[in-house]
Amino acid sequence: MRTILFICTGNTCRSPMAEAIGRHILEAGGVEAVSERVFVASAGVAATDGLPVSTEAIEALKRLGIHHDGRSKRLTAAMIQKADLVLGMTAGHVASARALVAGEPDQVAKIRPMADRVDIEDPIGLGREAYDRLAKRLMELMPMRISEMLRPS
Repeated sequence: MRTILFICTGNTCRSPMAEAIGRHILEAGGVEAVSERVFVASAGVAATDGLPVSTEAIEALKRLGIHHDGRSKRLTAAMIQKADLVLGMTAGHVASARALVAGEPDQVAKIRPMADRVDIEDPIGLGREAYDRLAKRLMELMPMRISEMLRPS
């Protein structure tokens, strides 16, 4: 089984939405040639363990027909080491995760940005439209990012 870990700041908006959308796309067969199981998870570089996912994030997911029930988790080096791919929502998240495993080049190499050359906007405090934009953007990016991970080396 392969593992994808999505990371953001507090693990209450972006990364849990990415986790839920990734799981949904995989379960729906939305990525071609997935012959092995893929586990998806999320964490936050500055998360407090056990907080609920934001109501706005849950509602945006529901509007897509996606259910998610999770609690925030702080990112650890062990989480990175267990993952096959770690996708950060911003360059800062990628840098923070790489710092946790700085002495391990193989671990650093699997930590990448969710989107090339642009950060994924934090929707906190920006209302429903921002959460819906985030959900749409993640739905667009997810099949490509999962396919990249599963591509033979």
